[in-house]
Amino acid sequence: MKIGCQETLLPGNSIKEKFKIAKEIGFEGIEVIGRNLLENPENVEEYKKISEDEGIKISSICAGYRNFLLEPELENREKARKDIKKLLEIGSELGVVGLILVPIFGRPQISDLSPYKNAFELEKELLLFQLPELVETAERVKCSILLEPLNRYETHFLNKLEQAVEYCEKINSPYLRIMADFFHMNIEEANIYESIKKAGKWISHVHLADSNRILPGMGHTDFESGFKALKEINFKNYMVLECGVPEPKSENFKKSVKFMKEILKKI
Repeated sequence: MKIGCQETLLPGNSIKEKFKIAKEIGFEGIEVIGRNLLENPENVEEYKKISEDEGIKISSICAGYRNFLLEPELENREKARKDIKKLLEIGSELGVVGLILVPIFGRPQISDLSPYKNAFELEKELLLFQLPELVETAERVKCSILLEPLNRYETHFLNKLEQAVEYCEKINSPYLRIMADFFHMNIEEANIYESIKKAGKWISHVHLADSNRILPGMGHTDFESGFKALKEINFKNYMVLECGVPEPKSENFKKSVKFMKEILKKI
């Protein structure tokens, strides 16, 4: 298991400076923001060069697509699919594990057609209808789509790992996987250890934040049992920080990395 950090959390006034600081802190990977790459494709080569020069991998791409797959307007769904495909191509070029995908935030936007079908049933069918097209691109460029379950306060749609597993099993592709987030799991999962074990092979990426959504070690989340479950499912990819970082940032980053590495040594 490798510990990484989202680029936006890192101190530094340039991409190069952020990568340098990340390496000094002890991170092994950096998650980049998709919007920057989508709107400024010329940055892709810069990220590649800096990653190689500094000897720290780009782990993953966090979202960046315009619109969402479960919006009611056809035009917006088409924009989302187009952007997702482009970001998968960029991800392939950067050698990342995958692109994090959230189908929709907030409440349902699609109309309820009860008694025929309610909004949630329609959303499930709509996502399943669109995923094969996206997975075809993911398979071609060898960059995974990482479905992310969020807590109930951020989305109504995917909240638990088992709900994301359902889509992975139905599509049954090595390039449709799950991103497991400790902050969301701490709210939604009755037992983080058991949830990770059951999701097993489908987990290809992890986000880290403590119960208060700041650095691991600064709240009450049981990271030891979660990391133990990841080890038991033979997870070897990146666990990336997505959380608040109190000042002084570099000092607190180092404390958190030390906290996590000590757990990894124990399990």
